[in-house]
Order: sequence, then structure tokens, then C-alpha cells
Amino acid sequence: MSAYRFTAPLWLYPGEAAWHFLTVPEEISDEITELTEGRRRGFGSVRVAVTVGGSSWRTSVFPAKDGTYVLPVKKPVRVAEALTEGSPVETHLALVDL
Repeated sequence: MSAYRFTAPLWLYPGEAAWHFLTVPEEISDEITELTEGRRRGFGSVRVAVTVGGSSWRTSVFPAKDGTYVLPVKKPVRVAEALTEGSPVETHLALVDL
């Protein structure tokens, strides 16, 4: 399993849905793209296991137009870890299903 650590600011997707995301750094995104060639799921998503603070969950990262991936951060995690828009979020991300 390939694992990564990074810190990125939490941002809010513009629109009515109020989805919050972290952008996976370009270098890590490039490696994810290489490692998952031919194995990506719908919309180019990649399944991951994530830990932020004391919260761990499984989700998927999704490709963005700029070549990076975005990681959705659901409300229960934001509440448990006291995360707000713009907060720097220390993240441990591991690829699953490889």
C-alpha cells in the first residue's frame, strides 16, 4: 500500500452542495496517477484510506482539471477535528485496492 503525508488548506467547493476538499499536492497526485494507471474507478477516482487527527475513514480521491486530485472531507470529520475553511490539515493518505 502506498502512503503519503501532506498538509493542505481545507477549501469549500463553490455551489449549493457545500462540499469541503483538500487538494492533494502535485507531486503526490502525479505518483497516484502513475500507480493507478488502468485501475481507476468511475470519474477517474482512486480509493484511499485517510487519517486526519484522530479520525480515520475510507473514501476516494477525484481528479481535478489541473492534474491534481481532490479529497472530500465530510462534515463529521470536520466537526470532530474542529476544521474550518482555510484550516491547514495534516493528512495521512494511503492507496487501497492496489
